[in-house]
Amino acid sequence: MSDIVTESHVFVDCKAATIDEVLAFFAEKTVELGFADDANAIFEAFKAREAEGTTGMTGGFAIPHAKTAAVKEATILVAKFAADVEWPSMDDAPIKCAIALLIPAAEAGTTHLRLLSKIAVMLMDAHKREELLAENDPAKLANLVNEGITEE
Repeated sequence: MSDIVTESHVFVDCKAATIDEVLAFFAEKTVELGFADDANAIFEAFKAREAEGTTGMTGGFAIPHAKTAAVKEATILVAKFAADVEWPSMDDAPIKCAIALLIPAAEAGTTHLRLLSKIAVMLMDAHKREELLAENDPAKLANLVNEGITEE
C-alpha cells in the first residue's frame, strides 16, 4: 500500500467551490478511475460521514471519507482547489486541499482506520502541510502523500 496514490489520483486547480461539489467531484472521479460503479452511492457515503461531524482538519486540509460496499478497492484521491472552500474545520479556516479516502465497507475497521490515522498524523506536521500546499505537480504531490503515509 506504499504507493496507493498515483499521479492520476491527484487533481490540481479543482474548480469545486462547495463541500457538496467537492464530494460529488471525488465520487465522479472514483467511478472514472474504476474504483466504483455508482457515483451517487459514493456521494451519499461521503455525505453520511460529514453528517456525523466535519472532516475539516487544520491548516487548510479536509479528509473526507466514504466507507461503502460501492467501493471496490481502497484508494486515496487528492484535490487542491482553485479557490478556498468554506468547510467547517477545527481551526475555522477554509479548505485548500482535500485528501479523500474511499474504502470498501468490509475494510471499514482495518484499512480505513490505518489510512485515516496515517493521513491525520501526516497533516499534524506543519512542514508536511506546507510542502503539500506549495506543490502543484500531481506526480510530486502523489509522492508526498505516499511518503507521508508510509513514514513511521
